[in-house]
Amino acid sequence: MSIVDWEATQLSRAIHARQVSCEDVMQAYLAQIQRFNPRVNALVSLRDADQVLAEARACDRELDQGQSRGWMHGMPQAIKDLAATKGLRTTLGSPLFAEHVPTEDAISVARVRASGAIIIGKTNVPEFGLGSQTYNTLFGTTGNAYDPSLIAGGSSGGAAVALALRMLPVADGSDMMGSLRNPAAFNNVYGLRPSQGRVPHGPIPELFVQQLGTEGPMGRSVTDVARLLSTQAGYDPRVPLSSKDDPTVLGQPLQRDFNGARLGWLGDYNGYLPMDDGVLSLCESALGDFAALGCDVERCQPEFSMARLWRSWLVHRHWLIHGNLGAAYANPQKRALLKPEAQWEVEGGVGLSAQQVYQASVDRSEWYRALAKLFERYDFLLLPTAQVFPFDAQQAWPRLVGGREMDTYHRWMEVVIGPTLAGLPSMSIPVGFNPQGLPMGLQIIGPAQADRAVLQLAYAHEQLTQWVQRRPPTCLAAV
Repeated sequence: MSIVDWEATQLSRAIHARQVSCEDVMQAYLAQIQRFNPRVNALVSLRDADQVLAEARACDRELDQGQSRGWMHGMPQAIKDLAATKGLRTTLGSPLFAEHVPTEDAISVARVRASGAIIIGKTNVPEFGLGSQTYNTLFGTTGNAYDPSLIAGGSSGGAAVALALRMLPVADGSDMMGSLRNPAAFNNVYGLRPSQGRVPHGPIPELFVQQLGTEGPMGRSVTDVARLLSTQAGYDPRVPLSSKDDPTVLGQPLQRDFNGARLGWLGDYNGYLPMDDGVLSLCESALGDFAALGCDVERCQPEFSMARLWRSWLVHRHWLIHGNLGAAYANPQKRALLKPEAQWEVEGGVGLSAQQVYQASVDRSEWYRALAKLFERYDFLLLPTAQVFPFDAQQAWPRLVGGREMDTYHRWMEVVIGPTLAGLPSMSIPVGFNPQGLPMGLQIIGPAQADRAVLQLAYAHEQLTQWVQRRPPTCLAAV
């Protein structure tokens, strides 16, 4: 097993035990990036190799003096290209920000840096993170770790692919419409959307209305995800709605007995969600894994109209994106640089009334209460992570899913909006592959603020199945 195959927590122990130098770690990862990144285009805006190697040697000197910055000391890290990185280009995947260099780190980036990580570059994203297909006009398309001709998912597509191909030990991401979950499923890794407020988002201009997107962790093991979450999480006075819970609890050992735990299987919401052949059956086959852990699994449904939930979603998304991009849209020259899907979102927000926005928030609140009622009976809810398997990367989005036409560029990912709108923790875990060798994931959804419990169930499932170790991308085996 080489350095890049180690899980992040294992790598941290080896660095601090002086079993391997930070310089050796950086050299190993740079070699892996040189070998695989040209195939998939997951990492962008990479820093000069000599610079990051010099920083690695400085980390070694600190350890020689008995000094460690934290558990990520000397570990390479690339940041999602939506999060601000001080002194390093942050483009949001848009030509409008092609040369944008922030003067300060995002909160989660600052915390990772303070824990000792060496920032080596950025991970590729769709333009402004819109859509679950990672492509943009600045850097191009990111290919899937298992087949580069297929999509990586998004918007944390570059992060998921870099993880799967061992080009990063652990990765950050963000999630509005499944962006930590969908690419994790498509690349056979783990991605956690934390509870709303768990990870302070920003600094951003608007502090109170933005309640859909959140930053969070991805990893090749649940332990790594939990450890990174404990670094990202915690109150920040600049974000008044951030949680004051002790984040160190999240990184503690995850062992737990789940005998008798009650799990509700949501499936495709009684046929409401169209799905490609094999998605639902593969996820249903994973229900047996939870039964093997001693869980009681049964079908259930929320008492709520899923069409009403979708309408609420559209209003919230139009409203927030219009707020973010409305000024650019109003400028004809800048509008021409926005992809059609971004323009459509802004146009959807133009005619919204205050009453429509308020009603969408009422609908969202009713949805939360419908799920809270289910949690009176169930400890967790289970739901597929995606409705399709990875498709042709030359296709912006699928027009047909399960025989039904998609009326928007993101309707094919409708399955992920439930946890987002309810502000609940939701983790995508690997559950296997279809006959074509393409991976799929399943969401474990917990009650409000139950992030650690979700991690514990995911950990128990991981110990039983070990999908990441069992089925790495074939190109890794070839090397």
